Amino acid sequence: MFALTEDQELFRRTVREFAEREIRPVAQRYDQEERYPAENVARMAELGLMGITVPDQYGGAGLGALEYALAMEEVSRACAAHSVIMSVNVSLVCEPIVYYGSEEQKRRHLPALASARYIGAFCLSEPTSGSDAAHMATRAVRAGEGYVLDGTKNFITNGGVAGLYLVFAATDPQQESRGVSAFLVEADTPGLRPGPPEHKLGIRASTTTQVFFEQCRVPAANRLGDEGQGFRIAMSTLDCGRIGIAAQAVGIAQGAFELARDFVRERRAFGQRVADFQGIQWTLADMATRIEAARLLTYRAAALKDAEQPYGQAASMAKLYASETAMWVATKAIQLHGGYGYMREY
Repeated sequence: MFALTEDQELFRRTVREFAEREIRPVAQRYDQEERYPAENVARMAELGLMGITVPDQYGGAGLGALEYALAMEEVSRACAAHSVIMSVNVSLVCEPIVYYGSEEQKRRHLPALASARYIGAFCLSEPTSGSDAAHMATRAVRAGEGYVLDGTKNFITNGGVAGLYLVFAATDPQQESRGVSAFLVEADTPGLRPGPPEHKLGIRASTTTQVFFEQCRVPAANRLGDEGQGFRIAMSTLDCGRIGIAAQAVGIAQGAFELARDFVRERRAFGQRVADFQGIQWTLADMATRIEAARLLTYRAAALKDAEQPYGQAASMAKLYASETAMWVATKAIQLHGGYGYMREY
């Protein structure tokens, strides 16, 4: 049997209360306005969520992957845009700095990221290479005591609002995956330019942009890890990120399920509550069962990471199943709302 400790249950309740109090009341407005929730990001940092897995000596909360999953689930239950901002900062920027950064890089960036003095962005995907990251077009050419970056990154979460960009570029294109290196590039570096925000169908309070690098000079001291280690850094970072996205999907599904459940309890048809129809009860049971299965897959992946056991496959399975569950549950929730499910108010 998988059970949370008392401290973990208390932590979950604390994050849920915060999300209900600070995030849910404004989530719809931020989404409709496509506006970055800067005030709430600062509040999330005060609660320790923006640096939840960062060791305490670098200003973080020093908690594990399971607590991170719990926090992601509860924030996502109220608003997926808030959680994806948090997810990128924690698992795609802070984590690789923790594991691969020099002591100077850790002390320089982790306290700022954990406190949301500035947040991070992860720059891997490109217009012509998403999953095929080994064949990226962005180049980093050695020049004196540093590198010159040229290229374009695509679909960058936190683009335009981030203060630090973790950028992957080819330092030796002939070596393919072994020729990729990683760089920490401050937002005010000349030659770094975010594009305009993309207009997405959802998660609109989280900014997504292209990021352009045009003769962008980066000191060698800003390289994360060794030259040629970037692909390994990216892949291991994405393993961690899959736990966060799986937890986000669980939270989205849980939130959709609860809204649908509460709606059918109040809605009446043919002389009784809609929730009293057996067919509706079957649908709710299927929704709840899939959510719980996705949750356990996610917690297992997080527990394996905390135990320092191989977790890549478990994280991938959790992300696959949880994301498909979120889509399935959300679609069922729309159907259970009937015509109201297609109204923006809902």
